[in-house]
Amino acid sequence: MSCTTLFEQVLDPDNRANPYPLFAQLRRQPVCRQEDGTFVVSTHAEIARLVSDPRISSEDLPDPQKFRWTGHPITDLLVRPIRAEIRRRHQPFIFRDPPDHDRLRGLVMRAFSPERVRRMRQETTDLTNELIEKFEGKARIDLVDDFSYPVPVTVICKLLGVPPEDEPQFQGWATQLATALEPNQRGDEETRAKNEQCFTEISEFLRDLIARKRKEPQDDILTDLANGDDDTERMNDFDLIATAVLLLVAGHETTVNLITNSVLTLLRFPEHWQRLAREPEIAPRLIEEMLRYEPPVQYRTRLAIADIPIAGVTIPKDAPVVLLLASGNRDPARFADPDRFDPDRSDNRHLGFGGGLHYCVGAPLARIEAEVALVSLAKRLGNPRLVEDPPPYRPGASLRGPRHLCLSFDGIAQA
Repeated sequence: MSCTTLFEQVLDPDNRANPYPLFAQLRRQPVCRQEDGTFVVSTHAEIARLVSDPRISSEDLPDPQKFRWTGHPITDLLVRPIRAEIRRRHQPFIFRDPPDHDRLRGLVMRAFSPERVRRMRQETTDLTNELIEKFEGKARIDLVDDFSYPVPVTVICKLLGVPPEDEPQFQGWATQLATALEPNQRGDEETRAKNEQCFTEISEFLRDLIARKRKEPQDDILTDLANGDDDTERMNDFDLIATAVLLLVAGHETTVNLITNSVLTLLRFPEHWQRLAREPEIAPRLIEEMLRYEPPVQYRTRLAIADIPIAGVTIPKDAPVVLLLASGNRDPARFADPDRFDPDRSDNRHLGFGGGLHYCVGAPLARIEAEVALVSLAKRLGNPRLVEDPPPYRPGASLRGPRHLCLSFDGIAQA
């Protein structure tokens, strides 16, 4: 198969359960131009170089003004263009370049402090045990619906300061907005219309919530970002809403996949599941290997803003670029025996959290959530088994993970 159509196959939901053979074929040509003009980068060395290359821009979202005509002149000719221009100027910071990216990321890092993240370990432990207690008397669960989704959405809502009663509606919003990461869905008119409506709904909710945080400050990230002492220490409402949406989607969808992919992998290699139950101290390096072996974010898109010679190819200015992180993580030129899951792997500098300026802000939190979740499940679930392998996957190729993961088990142990 020609490399010019391989990424199209990667995007095909029929290949969601196992895209890794396609990645191996792509790596034969480290930088490959696809038929639509996109350049796919699939090898570790080239990806690691480009994630820090200033000639690669993160501002690659399509023009938000290109929406269908609704037949309402005031809305179509005035309201929506103004709204679209505001959104274009205030995209989430992962879709921004310096200096805007650096300023916004710096404010988030300050609010997303190590101490605040560390405090979530005990709350995450209590939450996971509470969810596992609900398995009592059951012989089968859907790990995604019953565990993997509730853990990160509850944690990120707690950090942001979202009231618990409002958490359920965030799942639907996050799932819909995650489609913005899929290049084959960005141009779909129906998907873009749904995203516009979804963003409007979540923006209205967050605008009201931010106003409450200013009147009654609390110990949460939204309060910190909304109430700085001066303009250098706080965000305007447009950037704050975009940042809150980003933290919701990134802090929710990706960790769902990390937990679910981890359980799926460990039950395929039960010796590692049993070892984790006996030796919970291996959890940190097991998770690092999981981020290499089955990363929750498979690729990120970029835009070339200058000609870039690399690996015998020149990526031309204005060309879309796909950095295939999951392929780089399985590159035999970087990792010995890369298709083997090995928690004792040394020198494991994976691309699971990206790299460069856009290295994942929430990486410390994701590591804590995954560690607590996996150790709790390994210790307490009695002889868990996969009901279906491979399980059904969600359609997205960028944020890749099972839609359901049904497990049977023989009761639960005490915490």
